[in-house]
Amino acid sequence: MRVRVQLNEADLSRVIEMAWEDRTPFDAIDKNFGLREPEVIALMRRHLKSSSFKLWRERVTGRVTKHRALRSVEVMRAYCPTQYKQS
Repeated sequence: MRVRVQLNEADLSRVIEMAWEDRTPFDAIDKNFGLREPEVIALMRRHLKSSSFKLWRERVTGRVTKHRALRSVEVMRAYCPTQYKQS
């Protein structure tokens, strides 16, 4: 049994951002924050509006890049190099 992870505002925001990203697999979220796919789904259900959650679920369900086991071995990175805002 896994311990429930407590996230601060910044980490919660980052998990939601990673969940929306097409190239970030659920494995990366688990590695960085200790949340498996079902836990990410529950988190998204709690923190998104119902309509946004439905859109997100449609977007990620079956998406090859969100599931490392389904990804092509040619995909080596989890995100686009230009996606992060410059500080």
